[in-house]
Amino acid sequence: MLTGLAARLAEIAGAERVISDPVRLRTYECDGLTNHRATPGVVVLPETAEQVAAIVRACASAGVPYVARGSGTGLSGGALPRTDGVLIVTSRMRRILEIDIPGQRAVVEPGVINLDVTRAVRPYGYYFAPDPSSQQICSVGGNVAENSGGAHCLKYGFTAHHVLACEVVTPDGELVELAADAPGYDLLGVFVGAEGTLGITTKITVRLTRVPETVQTLLAAFDSIEAGGTAVSAIIGAGVVPAAIEMMDALAIEAAEAAVRCEYPAGAGSVLIVELDGPDAEVAAQFAGVERLCRDAGAFEIRIAASDEERALIWKGRKSAFAAVGRISPAYLVQDGVIPRTVLPQVLARIDALSAESGVRVANVFHAGDGNLHPLVLFDDAEPGAEERAETVSGAILDLCIEHGGSITGEHGVGVDKSRYMPRMFTDTDLDTMQMVRCGFDPAGLCNPGKVFPTPRLCGEVPGKRKGPHPYEGKADIF
Repeated sequence: MLTGLAARLAEIAGAERVISDPVRLRTYECDGLTNHRATPGVVVLPETAEQVAAIVRACASAGVPYVARGSGTGLSGGALPRTDGVLIVTSRMRRILEIDIPGQRAVVEPGVINLDVTRAVRPYGYYFAPDPSSQQICSVGGNVAENSGGAHCLKYGFTAHHVLACEVVTPDGELVELAADAPGYDLLGVFVGAEGTLGITTKITVRLTRVPETVQTLLAAFDSIEAGGTAVSAIIGAGVVPAAIEMMDALAIEAAEAAVRCEYPAGAGSVLIVELDGPDAEVAAQFAGVERLCRDAGAFEIRIAASDEERALIWKGRKSAFAAVGRISPAYLVQDGVIPRTVLPQVLARIDALSAESGVRVANVFHAGDGNLHPLVLFDDAEPGAEERAETVSGAILDLCIEHGGSITGEHGVGVDKSRYMPRMFTDTDLDTMQMVRCGFDPAGLCNPGKVFPTPRLCGEVPGKRKGPHPYEGKADIF
């Protein structure tokens, strides 16, 4: 079936944009989370929205599953391909279609790199606020799929807060427009963050943010990560909303030093990066308070960036942290859980205890201001049983997040990696309700199947469309 479909895809996109060679297909077998791998049946690289729509119609007609992929920087296996399906790669759709400065908006294709939007509008005094650590290589389409955040999401919000409209190819191959200001249900809000399970975006209208008048950045070093967590709670409790407030523990600092020589204070158990932006007077007043609160929490050294170069050096270690861990460990799992800020010190202490009890090292890097943890669970993949032990610790950390009223993901998504944890956070009724929404968009279950939900449910339980009434039909009292 795939052979015949590949020929049809070549007619749509051109033979040079269809990949079926087994060696070349291996390039696309995983996203940034490399411990989940599957070689796609066929890869196609469209260049227009019309081609994407025609490709989806061809897959739907053949009953073949398909997955959309951008730059492949995801960290939850959300773009993991199907061995029996088609991988639709949007990396060649890289045009910035419109820049509307008076309207504070830009229109881009899904393959446009996140940072390239800022580069294009910076001369006009604007930028694109969502800033994942991978912003130099991640695509806006992928940001939309995962509702990506970044270091500055504490003040400026996630991707969803900066998307005004999306042109979308639905699972039946129709091109439709979803807009934030459209009457009726907020379908754009449902689509952003749906991890590519409801359709494929082919054009995105993003909100542009004016460059702030002043930016001030400090780095505070503490003897322990718990002391750093106390400083975070104190800053937020004082009513200050920094543009960013990030933390790294000693193991993450060690990795960053090995990779990029960021020269953070020697002997630090943790470092806290706090950045304020806005009007001069407001930033000056708040910055003095933040510095005092860090000292009160036990900071033994504080560095204040005096120039853009010094600010970049402070951020260098944090921005490189995920990749840098490869310098101190052969393999690692990237986790993504959320907890209330108020329990940050307690949860960090529990993670330390888990690491000590299991003998599995954990490097902590996280968006401290909104409690979005990114523990990096280290292991040696050449050692029998090591990955399984790392998975156990990783799951225990997610259990800690749920136990303290948090979530199993803040910005990396569920994908295939965390789908098995969904029942720990949601009831069967919750999951069935979510799946009903998915079935409304994709009744055939061909659009990025096998993601988010732990098992096939409802309309996705068997291939093809559901026969007979929905099991909850007529039972409105459960919602």
